[in-house]
Amino acid sequence: MSRQQSGAKGLRQSLSEYDAKQFLKPFGVPVVEETVAAGAGQAAEAAARIGFPVVLKALGSTLLHKTEAGLVHMNLFDETAVKRAAEEIAGQAGAALEGFLVQPQVSAKREFVAGMFRDPEYGPVVMFGLGGIFTEAFSDVVFRLAPLSAEDARDMIDEIRSRALLDSFRGEAAADLAMLVSTLTGISRAALEYPDVAEIDINPLLITQDGTVVAVDALVVKAPIAEGKKFLPAVDPSVLGALFHPRSVAFVGASAELGKWGYTLLTNAIGGGYKGDIYLVNPRGGKIAGRTVYKRVTDIPGQVDVAVVTIPAAKVPDLIPEFQQKGISYMLLIASGFAETGEEGARSERQLVEQARKAGIYLIGPNTMGICNPHISFYCTGSHVRPEDGSVSMVAQSGNMGNQLLAFAELQGVGIRAFCGSGNEGMITIEDYLDAFEVDSLTKTVMLYVESVKNGRRFYESARRVGRKKPIVLLKGGQTAAGTKAASSHTGAMASDTRVFNAVCRQAGIVKVDKPLDLLDLSAAFSSLPLPRGSRVAIMTLGGGWGVVAADLCEHYGLQVPELPGDLIREIDHVLPPYWSRANPVDLVGENDEQLPVKVIELLANWDGCDAVINLGIVGRRHMLSRMVASVQTADPDCPEDFMESMLASLDDFETRYIAHIADLMESCQKPILGVNMLRDEKDKTVYTFEGRQYKGLFYPTPEQAVKSLAKLCEYQRFRKKENRQSPKAQ
Repeated sequence: MSRQQSGAKGLRQSLSEYDAKQFLKPFGVPVVEETVAAGAGQAAEAAARIGFPVVLKALGSTLLHKTEAGLVHMNLFDETAVKRAAEEIAGQAGAALEGFLVQPQVSAKREFVAGMFRDPEYGPVVMFGLGGIFTEAFSDVVFRLAPLSAEDARDMIDEIRSRALLDSFRGEAAADLAMLVSTLTGISRAALEYPDVAEIDINPLLITQDGTVVAVDALVVKAPIAEGKKFLPAVDPSVLGALFHPRSVAFVGASAELGKWGYTLLTNAIGGGYKGDIYLVNPRGGKIAGRTVYKRVTDIPGQVDVAVVTIPAAKVPDLIPEFQQKGISYMLLIASGFAETGEEGARSERQLVEQARKAGIYLIGPNTMGICNPHISFYCTGSHVRPEDGSVSMVAQSGNMGNQLLAFAELQGVGIRAFCGSGNEGMITIEDYLDAFEVDSLTKTVMLYVESVKNGRRFYESARRVGRKKPIVLLKGGQTAAGTKAASSHTGAMASDTRVFNAVCRQAGIVKVDKPLDLLDLSAAFSSLPLPRGSRVAIMTLGGGWGVVAADLCEHYGLQVPELPGDLIREIDHVLPPYWSRANPVDLVGENDEQLPVKVIELLANWDGCDAVINLGIVGRRHMLSRMVASVQTADPDCPEDFMESMLASLDDFETRYIAHIADLMESCQKPILGVNMLRDEKDKTVYTFEGRQYKGLFYPTPEQAVKSLAKLCEYQRFRKKENRQSPKAQ
């Protein structure tokens, strides 16, 4: 097939099975050797040359899914059987029959599927999974975007649930992984070199008894090259950087009425301690909150960097000439009534964005819930939550979710570099924010709540590039299987919007979570801890039960709990009573000596046989003690109150010193050390920051949160290592 070939305009066209295999063969796909026959006699002669038994198939570009139509006859042992089969096939296929395909009967118990389809958002997507009659039944398939590196292909192979079938299995040799990798990367290259190929489907892709990989059936579907989707132009990262550092802000639509956006945002900015100039605009003039209200934007005496707009949607276009005259570069458009309301609103939004672009104005939103930058005490969001400054940059496509995440960040002590509720993303998209976070030196971790992306391919490329430097933690809203593709192949039919997006995340190194709290847990971990070198975990616990639970969770999430070596056991023998567990997890057997956990965690952190340490129940004991003190004071009036209070103060002091010591240990050992509280109350945070220390104390409420977070750190570290092993450009 030449590169110039294409189907009839507006129509999809399938190659015959023979032509499909001949197309795939130069790309390294191991196709079965076969012969084309014009009639029953030629088929019988070809079968005799090949050697019995053989398979006889109908050949025709319009004959798809031939097995279901009775157009495939297997295990034919002589020429008579071949001729009889040919007659039956001819009767079934009718005028669509173009000839016969004669193949040797390949004996194989293991069947897989591989292929490609073109996603409208992400472009060519390669698939691999369990094949044959089980493809739809078990849906054990994985996806990756092309171009596919050899490492990407190996990841796909390792990811399927039926991976064990590719190893030595019941007398069958292990599959030739090099041939599988060649097949998947070959499909990827074919998709890139021939943009008119819409689908590729190889099912079954057989693994023979000796491990040889062979494609015995193939489908290639061609279609006219679709006109490229028009995307919003990229925004320079420096432009977004300036947005989060305004020297002056105007509130257009400022209000004195409690509950109005024009009042909420204004009072949040003032109450949060913003030091820049603040101007208020409302056609009524007068004063609000003791400040002068200007009737028009052009009446403002000083320079305005950012204008926060809360007026009705219909009046917003009238502001553009005023902003242009005043030299205002940024419009934070809180107002709703645009694309989220339907096609008419979408049309109004497009017109507004085009008008703003021509005027040199950058528009955030519309329908945004605001932005904040704690580093300059600029809080301009719909909820009065004020997380402390830090290194986590956050974008949320949902106002409610953004408010919740900011509130959680404040409660748990997760420091925020910057936040934006991106709204409808009429001009500035999630891809623009990713590009800006890449070059922002204060951003160490990126946190995203995403419901959709404007430019799927750009999102993937930006995320993979950013992910090589900084972790991206993502929660996806609207995860359904409703996006099933209408396709001729198993590959296209098995895909869904969710599956493709999940594949994008895995390939780009995005750390994807399923719950909002997981988003905060992971952001806390990435912003507080060094990355683990591997997945071996040492566990220290105040009591045995928690250690067992933590070890079980480690196994569930793919972490290892290695045995303690003899020399380490002997060292711990000098610290703990003789009845300690003498195993990993290390059980402190409920001892109250404050020095024991300090000494043991030092030994574990310095042990070369582990990559991370989890400590359980050491912090949070003060809550148990405070309850005991309350009971003693109620039950025994003669108990000295100052003695009891000194006990509480001593334990408080120990926990502070212990957490600071952990931060120092992480600095010296470069291993993450995660904690789990024995008990906690509303005053306890997840993250504990210490002046002058690079890393932070991290204590979760439950063992599962700690183990799951550590597993995700390991997952991201594997991505980083993989990216370092190969060039930035896929092979």
